[in-house]
Amino acid sequence: MDKIQFFQVLLLIFTFFSSSLYADDSIWLLIDTHKLNLKVKKGTSTLAVMNNISIGRGGAGFKQYKGDDITPLGTYKISWINKKSRFRKFYGFNYPSIDNTSNAFKNNLLSSKSYTSIMNAHKKNKVPPQNTSLGGVIGIHGLGNADKKIHELVNWTHGCIAVTNQQIDILAKWLNKGMLVKIK
Repeated sequence: MDKIQFFQVLLLIFTFFSSSLYADDSIWLLIDTHKLNLKVKKGTSTLAVMNNISIGRGGAGFKQYKGDDITPLGTYKISWINKKSRFRKFYGFNYPSIDNTSNAFKNNLLSSKSYTSIMNAHKKNKVPPQNTSLGGVIGIHGLGNADKKIHELVNWTHGCIAVTNQQIDILAKWLNKGMLVKIK
């Protein structure tokens, strides 16, 4: 084996072991907006399932503007936590994501100033501005004092994912800043 082949094998081994160290051990969330459930995942294994979640009144899809009541599809991270929220607990996403921002800018739904501001926040791993035309304050929360019967009957949020107070208390043991959340 010559020197180049040795380094190629070494690189292959390093790549394999480094990716296996990080790929399967992370706990993350998968939110299914059609089945209205939330799964706590560890790699490909499911640790818990929360059924009968609520999403935005406008359904799920491409969130085009503040107040459209649409739950945005995509991949996010929990970037802030409010444990004294009026919704019991609130786990805020890094919405708008880079994809949300790029799509909105391409469709002339976002100013260049807002586009730059959001993208800079993502580059610095900060919470993106929550007051642009795309809206903000999207995350997972409990009911607080809201009516559990309404929660069971209709999707009622302005774009968030709502679970019962009991469910948010159970989820709290897994949820943390930086956690990956996929909404499909």
